[in-house]
Amino acid sequence: MSALRRFLGAAIAFAVLLALGLALYAVVRKRPQDLPWTKLDLGQPVGAFTGRKLAGLTDDFARCRQLLDAAGVEYVALEPAGSDQCRYEDAVRLEEGGAQAIGFAPDQPGVSCPVAAALAMWEWNVLQPAARRHFGEPVEAIEHLGSYSCRRLYGRSTGDWSEHATADALDVAGFRLEDGTRISVLRDWEGEGPEAAFLREVRDGACDLFATVLSPDYNAAHRDHLHLDQAERGAMGWRACR
Repeated sequence: MSALRRFLGAAIAFAVLLALGLALYAVVRKRPQDLPWTKLDLGQPVGAFTGRKLAGLTDDFARCRQLLDAAGVEYVALEPAGSDQCRYEDAVRLEEGGAQAIGFAPDQPGVSCPVAAALAMWEWNVLQPAARRHFGEPVEAIEHLGSYSCRRLYGRSTGDWSEHATADALDVAGFRLEDGTRISVLRDWEGEGPEAAFLREVRDGACDLFATVLSPDYNAAHRDHLHLDQAERGAMGWRACR
């Protein structure tokens, strides 16, 4: 009888392991972006580990550019610039055309490659679907307040350096739709209309792609923009979404 129990126990354990293995195989095939060890693909939907993989590109400029190329994103790699704490070596300027159809205003900013990769995925997976859902129009341009700026946090004379000091951040002030409608973080964040709902939706969606997302809900310093950055805090580092 004990031998039979052992056999049944082993059979049950095998069946459980087999079921778990089949489930994992299904996830890998259908949702590889939800697993930490699979390779990042900008063309896939956003997964549970997409944001961490994007931030992890900070130390691999060549890999980041390969991903942009594979996804059909048009860009120009910028020469390294700056010095000491205010230096970037992995910046690109996104160009209109190809898979990255959206423009920027007042100009196309130079941003670190991981920020550029996240911006592309943000457009495809978050911005454009939300704009069509709320307004029936696509976003034509992202209006911004700049990326690279040699300064410390909040412009203080001491303390930690801002992610802007390495072009690893972009401040988004609003959006212009294809029909000319403008949506402003400063003007439209508060309220019950589609503009406020859209802004909150794109803020929440950005949290799955950027290491840090700060909005007017965070503090008065961000009352007029969404701060998006790709601060590298390690494989399991903390992420900020406010």
